[in-house]
Amino acid sequence: IIDESHNLRNRESKRFRAVQEYLHLNDSKVIMLSATPYNKTFQDLSNQLRLFISVDDDLGISPENYIESIGGKIEFESRFPHHYRSLPAFEKSEDIDDWRELMRLFLVRRTRSFIKQNYAKTDEKNQRKYLLFSNGNRSYFPDRIPKRINYEMSVHDPNDQYAKLYSENVVDAVNNMKLARYGIGNYIKDDPTEKPTNDELFIIDNLTRAGKRLIGFSRTNLFKRLESSGFSFLLSAYRMMLRNYIFFYAVENNLPIPIGSQEANVLDDFTDELDWEDDYTGNEKTLRITTDVTKLNDLSEKIYNELATKQKKKFSWIRTELFKRSFKKHLLDDCEALTEIIKLSENWKPENDRQLNALEKLITQEHPHEKILIFTQFADTANYLYSQLLKRNINDVECVTGSNNNPTEFAHRFSPISNEKPNIKNSEDEIRVLISTDVLSEGQNLQDAHIILNYDLPWALIRLIQRVGRVDRIGQKSSRILSYFFFPEEGIENIIRLRQKLDTRLEENAEVVGSDERFFEEQNNTILENLYHEKSGILDEEDSEIDLASFAYQIWKNAIEKNPKLKKIIPELPDVSYSTKTFENEGVLVYTKTAENNDVLSWISKDGDIITQSQMNILQAAACEPRTKALQRLDNHHELVKKGVQVAQILEKEIGGTLGRKNSAKYRTYMRISQYCEQYPLFVTTELKNAIDDIFKYPLKEFARETLNRQLKAGIEDAELAELIVSLREEERLCIIGKQKHKTGEPQIICSLGLKSE
Repeated sequence: IIDESHNLRNRESKRFRAVQEYLHLNDSKVIMLSATPYNKTFQDLSNQLRLFISVDDDLGISPENYIESIGGKIEFESRFPHHYRSLPAFEKSEDIDDWRELMRLFLVRRTRSFIKQNYAKTDEKNQRKYLLFSNGNRSYFPDRIPKRINYEMSVHDPNDQYAKLYSENVVDAVNNMKLARYGIGNYIKDDPTEKPTNDELFIIDNLTRAGKRLIGFSRTNLFKRLESSGFSFLLSAYRMMLRNYIFFYAVENNLPIPIGSQEANVLDDFTDELDWEDDYTGNEKTLRITTDVTKLNDLSEKIYNELATKQKKKFSWIRTELFKRSFKKHLLDDCEALTEIIKLSENWKPENDRQLNALEKLITQEHPHEKILIFTQFADTANYLYSQLLKRNINDVECVTGSNNNPTEFAHRFSPISNEKPNIKNSEDEIRVLISTDVLSEGQNLQDAHIILNYDLPWALIRLIQRVGRVDRIGQKSSRILSYFFFPEEGIENIIRLRQKLDTRLEENAEVVGSDERFFEEQNNTILENLYHEKSGILDEEDSEIDLASFAYQIWKNAIEKNPKLKKIIPELPDVSYSTKTFENEGVLVYTKTAENNDVLSWISKDGDIITQSQMNILQAAACEPRTKALQRLDNHHELVKKGVQVAQILEKEIGGTLGRKNSAKYRTYMRISQYCEQYPLFVTTELKNAIDDIFKYPLKEFARETLNRQLKAGIEDAELAELIVSLREEERLCIIGKQKHKTGEPQIICSLGLKSE
């Protein structure tokens, strides 16, 4: 059982490879648990499937919509080396129906709203929905309520330091930056005097491939920090500027450039020293970031020497002679742009931070005695809020980020009852206000609270649903979950406009954002508007995410609950029943059961072509109300049904329906020996052919199944496996031939539904 399996999205990680190897070596059955199986891209799903599915496996289904969009199966096979029914084929598709069709084979998912609608009971006294557990306990569903908090922001007010930053000019400056340090691979000379070493060639190759992604990620991340807080944005801009000066110092002095992420840790040591002229955790309230070029040059030299001596082994190094002259110029251009941005609000005063002031009011006036969970994406913002709330005499507050060794300890102190820590309740250790990054957004019980504040404006709805899920858990006593969001008083039009400008810039430059940044979708604006207008239901998951098996079962369950007679009527209907209803696309839906007892749904057009084998699309097309009128059948209804039967036969043959599950000993043995015979036809004897034929037709005996499983796990060679099955057959220990013969009949037609236009 793998909990929080979405953390295995990166198949390049050591953790992924270790789990994948374990599953394959042990032939493990595995359950993967996740409330958010994919957060960002369908690649997240694919990577998790790769833990137990080989890229060569025939899945039996294909990404129909994608293949059709590029011109059909022949075009797909000419473009790609993968089989069109393989996992890599699905990885080419961005069509949600293709992925829904694939995931029906592997995913069971029922959302909160689906459970609430179909399985919850209603309390007659208060009309609240609840689940009734086997021990008689009730678990009520609280309403998730989005709440807007407006704070002042005026571009015409000279004291509004945040408005100075959140402006067209700043966004234009961010958009126009070259971000040379993140696109180093673009500045390598085409024909340098001294050729790069092998190590340098490796570095250059990595930098070239990562360039567009790093630039896109950096640009969006800077903008997200701007929306998080002026403090985080200024600090990020200053760090970016200082790193540019470090690179500039190296180029100016013909010194090698350090490549790696470790300079961030060293840099933070120096920013603690010289970032602010007054320490922001002290009594002085004015924060001053230095933009003095002399100081920055001196500091960059000091940091570079630290990296080149004490930290040298932590980096890869590349000579500056390999870079074009434009690299140094673009570094300076970016520094100048960042300097101008910083000067807009370099003397940051927390007492004039209107968003922070609104937060203080919420904590001290709106909910002075209730627990409040504050989420922000950035540790800089979290630490800033924590220090400022302490200064304002809010003492029962704590802060947790990824740098904390034990985030769960803070969860226990904030929510002692739900974590069964009664000794903490009402003690000095209990926390009333907890500020956290998303380090606590999954895997924690925080339902002692029912108030969440999202200090940053949302970019991805799934993250908000994750956060709400920390308090909307079994044991929540409140009837309402309040989820607060900050919005400038002027509304969301300016926010949307500025985000769209950034999106346009990314598209123009063909910059790629990381998988975590898939928020530039049209629906993102709708999400913002719905949150701004406090639309109910926005924080519930979409029922479109339900897996197909649950969706189909629920149709049946709801139908027989509404009309119990159907439970008797439908099973007693004779096979080959058919009817016809009105539908815009004429054709026939055919439900067959194959000779091997597999269910197949097919949609055949009026011309006899396959429209789709998407089970979800077919179910939706078949939907009827009790009052739906039955029509006369199409003239060629039965001919089209025959086409559907042929589709089922082909599908059964193609995916090896008689072989069972793909991880079974029967399937794996048959596939390996079949490939062995194709590869070495001279070694194929009559005895081997007969053994292969028996495996395809008949069930394996228990002894054979155990023996083959054991040998397959041990890594038996193909030639030895061939000898083994021949030997088992000769000893009559391979298959159950006398008791259960292979079914050779045609698929059985269960029913069909004609679709006839008006």
